[in-house]
Amino acid sequence: MRTLRSCTKACIFFVLLAATAVALSAQTFEKLHSFTYKNGENPWAPLVQASDGNLYGTTSDGAKPCGSGGYATGCGTIFQISPNGKLTTVVFFDGKNGSAPNAGLVQAANGNFYGSTFAGGTGNFEGACANNCGTIFTVTASGVLTTLYNFSYTDGAGPTGALILGSDGNYYGTTAGGGPADSGTFFVITPSGTLTTLYTFTGANDGSAPYGALVQALDGNFYGTTFAGGSNDYGTVFTITANGTLTTLHAFDNTDGSYPYAGLVQGNYGDFYGVTEEGGTYSYGTVFKITPSGTLTTLHSFSGGLDGDTPVSTLIQATDGNLYGTASYDGLYPNFGTIFQITRTGELTTLFNFDSADGSYPYAPLVQDTNGKFYGTTFDGGSSGCKYHFGCGEVFSLSLGLAPFVETVPTSGNVGAAIRILGTNLEGATSVTFNGTPAQFEVISESEIETSVPSGATAGMVRVTTTVKKIKTTLKSNVVFQVTE
Repeated sequence: MRTLRSCTKACIFFVLLAATAVALSAQTFEKLHSFTYKNGENPWAPLVQASDGNLYGTTSDGAKPCGSGGYATGCGTIFQISPNGKLTTVVFFDGKNGSAPNAGLVQAANGNFYGSTFAGGTGNFEGACANNCGTIFTVTASGVLTTLYNFSYTDGAGPTGALILGSDGNYYGTTAGGGPADSGTFFVITPSGTLTTLYTFTGANDGSAPYGALVQALDGNFYGTTFAGGSNDYGTVFTITANGTLTTLHAFDNTDGSYPYAGLVQGNYGDFYGVTEEGGTYSYGTVFKITPSGTLTTLHSFSGGLDGDTPVSTLIQATDGNLYGTASYDGLYPNFGTIFQITRTGELTTLFNFDSADGSYPYAPLVQDTNGKFYGTTFDGGSSGCKYHFGCGEVFSLSLGLAPFVETVPTSGNVGAAIRILGTNLEGATSVTFNGTPAQFEVISESEIETSVPSGATAGMVRVTTTVKKIKTTLKSNVVFQVTE
């Protein structure tokens, strides 16, 4: 993924040395697990917090020799890891059930996960990716995997971004390639596996290779990026309706960034935020803001020095209102990457510098757990006991002292819809409200509450009040819950 660039790092490294923080004094970084090839290698996708209180993720490689449609070094895995670092392999991919699960998982209200593999699968294939076009699957927390769909190239190939659970209860996603122009597709798939291709990218002004995950915005439409294509062939930002009507909002021209590999995140005030892999002032990538109507502002141009370079992970907005992300390379220890915080106005602070021993190449987005901590992975690095590399990748946590909160699964629904509330220390819950409207609920465990959207509820924060050891605490959801019709 890394490319050669004309600007040398020496010309800007020392200028930024005094202005860029190496770490925040209040932070705590912890290595949780180093992959060893036998239990997976090269995690690429973001972790997801599940209703059992654990985190789930995938490795794109490793574990077992791979059959049809896989990499020589392995097909990848699905794993579970506890917040304190105990890892259990849930699924070993073998090629026939898919390989290279590069996208993250999404948990449904019934507790099962949905995901995709970039390659592998079985079926009657055609075109350039015969026997290697990828799959969509569902899997239980105990590892029972069911393949829902095998891509065939004409309907898409190589899904890379995570599926998104739409407000209608179906799953939406993109493929990076395939389709008539081999430029990717936009699709919807029902929970039972009926897939409909809603849009095929042409590779022209509408872009090509939509690698990043989509986000469903407050207006009900989906927003995303294409890695290439557009009027300048540097990639685009687009919006698309649930029935497949696409509008290109912005075409990058390299001065404002190029090649947006990651998807977008919608901030609390309605604007979207994203990153480009390259381009900008120094050609090392950018952080940008874009309005729903398409007005783009570059917030930061990476220098290739202490602030890192080549950001390819989707940003997240944490409960403190700031944005957090990773740069794949460079930082204090050249070539290994960073974790950064950036405000909505563009003030960037480097929080952590990877040094290979604690991981390298953080390609995956961060996730904020309901305990307030951040969790993430690195593609390489960690312990040296790896079959093919200097480290097979790492799972880590980063604490900045942010307070616990609750998260709803899903984040939208109509009156009466079943909702799961995730959190920590929920066993003492005494009330649940949706924007002030009380809801009936049942405490399932210390990490899960089952409820439903109450009559009269309107869009707003979900709040859970708990009483533990006579201490009353109110936990607020991290995002606004949308009540649909």
